Amino acid sequence: MPPEKRKPVVRKTTTRKPVTRKKKSKPFPVQWKIAIAGLLLILLSPFYYGYILKGFVGTWRWVKDWGQDPNYRTYESFNIKIPKKYTIHGIDVSYYQGKINWQKVKEMKEDDVGIRFAFIKATEGILQVDPYFQRNWREAPKAGIVCGAYHFFRPKRDGKTQAKFFLQVVNIEKGDLPPVVDIETLDGVSPLRMRLELSDFLTYVEMKTKVRPIIYTGLKFYEDNLEGKLDDYPLWIAHYYQPKLRLDKSRWKFWQHSDKAKINGIGHVVDFNAFNGDSTALASMLVH
Repeated sequence: MPPEKRKPVVRKTTTRKPVTRKKKSKPFPVQWKIAIAGLLLILLSPFYYGYILKGFVGTWRWVKDWGQDPNYRTYESFNIKIPKKYTIHGIDVSYYQGKINWQKVKEMKEDDVGIRFAFIKATEGILQVDPYFQRNWREAPKAGIVCGAYHFFRPKRDGKTQAKFFLQVVNIEKGDLPPVVDIETLDGVSPLRMRLELSDFLTYVEMKTKVRPIIYTGLKFYEDNLEGKLDDYPLWIAHYYQPKLRLDKSRWKFWQHSDKAKINGIGHVVDFNAFNGDSTALASMLVH
């Protein structure tokens, strides 16, 4: 077909979509990478958590010692916390402390705290005599420390027999603290049986010495077995590591508030006690 006879070709116009080019992300600064890596290392390090824990413990100690009760603070010399509201302090000892240099005990002091009195174990049950009793009973008063003797009570044994045994070993004299009976276990007997035997012990000792004995026991043992019973006798209560004894102040005379004191002249840790009263009150308790 001749060119002039050909129909013109109509071409469709196509609209091209604009090409969207992806923006290239900027490279992360090297300094930031180093900073993040360092932060991760710190957070994952046990030393970091140790540091945090140390800070927490330090804060807790501050809150416990000062924030809650400023009258209960640590005395570095004695290595324990001591309630500050008491002016007369003392210890109690047995063969466990070994040979004691009582002069060094008497000379030890920090601020207003020094050793004014000592309770010394004498006997246990119906046969056992503390091997250091006679030495302690002789040497402590020489150093100027007021002393009292105690018997570790065994509820399975006859109370009166234990009392006789105790008084055979201990010679209670003018100027001594009252004798003490230490009761802290039932030894498998009922609370009623324990109280009957204990009452026999107390009655016999008071009859022979004309002095009312002191009952020593732990706070829980007292609450479970003695509260409301034998209330005519003075109490010496063990209740450790607390700023306050959880017992009406009119009920007790001595408080054993720690069993971990370090005392000059003694090679082992010692129980530490506070007296509920002043010097006049302590003097009135002594044997006359």
